[in-house]
Amino acid sequence: MKRFKDARDVFFERRLGLFIHWGLYAIPGWHEQILWRGGVKRSDYELLAHQFNPERFDPDAWLDLAQEAGMQYLCFTTKHHDGFCMWNTRQTAYNVMNTPYGRDVLKELAEACRRRSFPLSLYYSCPDWHHPHYPNQGRHHEMFGPRPGDEPDLDKYYEFVKEQVRELCTNYGPIYQFFWDVNVAEHEDPEINELIRSLQPGILINDRGPGPGDYSTPERHVPPGGAFRKPTEACQSLGRESWGYKQDEDYYSDKFLMQSIDKILAMGGNYLLNAGPKPDGSIAEENAKTLRRIGAWYHKVKEAFQDTVPASDMVHKDEILMDETQGKIERDQVLLTRRGNTVYVHLWRDPESSAVILRPLDILPASVTLLNNGLPLEAKVEMIPWYWREKPYLRIRGIPVNEVQDEVMVLKLEFDGSCCE
Repeated sequence: MKRFKDARDVFFERRLGLFIHWGLYAIPGWHEQILWRGGVKRSDYELLAHQFNPERFDPDAWLDLAQEAGMQYLCFTTKHHDGFCMWNTRQTAYNVMNTPYGRDVLKELAEACRRRSFPLSLYYSCPDWHHPHYPNQGRHHEMFGPRPGDEPDLDKYYEFVKEQVRELCTNYGPIYQFFWDVNVAEHEDPEINELIRSLQPGILINDRGPGPGDYSTPERHVPPGGAFRKPTEACQSLGRESWGYKQDEDYYSDKFLMQSIDKILAMGGNYLLNAGPKPDGSIAEENAKTLRRIGAWYHKVKEAFQDTVPASDMVHKDEILMDETQGKIERDQVLLTRRGNTVYVHLWRDPESSAVILRPLDILPASVTLLNNGLPLEAKVEMIPWYWREKPYLRIRGIPVNEVQDEVMVLKLEFDGSCCE
């Protein structure tokens, strides 16, 4: 994968981050796009600002949880599609200072991040369902038309955006990334990203904004592959239905999220996992437990992602063999990463047996260890019945598939000589 060859290369070191979707939408607790998906009137929704008073908001508690989960940065939603601003902006009265809470949430978060040297990224929505100049035309992620009193004018709206960007990149210390979202109007103005870079040298900017970005940001479900071709940060939420807090959310299993993280990181991407804080500012204990479980696993296997490169091209992936009596049968599906003569085998899908065959590898490693618990495993290069017409291949045996079922297993193979020519 091509690197930036400047300060932005820190992107390849910070592999796992915490995404936070939080705003007025936490109060009804249904979805962050309740205006669009839930048929709520804008005038009724805007009254929620009179209820916003997160007395349990503690940015250090968020950062404690992020670090326990193995995360290395945090991305915060400064303004979502609803247009409500979570900082002390001078560009609109529709902001957190005009709520019962009356304090600059972003400032408190930025100060906590600065004290702990924890990188902070900022999310900013291109569409705005509140601002009178944004041309809501009923396209995806837009209101279904302007309301009385609106004056749709995209150029005027983006002048407003520029001034908000100036505030965000001037008043809150170093910003690691700027995360634009859904440029529905397809507005192109590279000068805005240039402004961001001038105010925050070395910042990373994603590919969803009004100008070219540094990295791509696929959402939710990304199919497996050998390696990403360009810098990529995949994002996923703990909840299946929403990104903001949902009172009766259907949550992904811990194992599913570990599999998703392992897959993306083994392909060379980064991973941004989202939690939606409750109206009081706290993260639901169910979410906190999941993040802690992910962290307990990640801390054990993270060496397989640090300073490694995707190496799945060393083996045949998603192989399907044909047996005359059994029909099509899927064989071992694994992903590989490598650091020098150390190869990591990621069992990102539940293994079907206690062995894995790493065809076409035929070099015997000096040792094989299960990173999850330090268990040594048996390795052989031998003829295997499935490949009786071919040659001996590397076979790893004794994988505790029945004993370790609640997390993704990662095998560490150490070779004495070169294994990867």
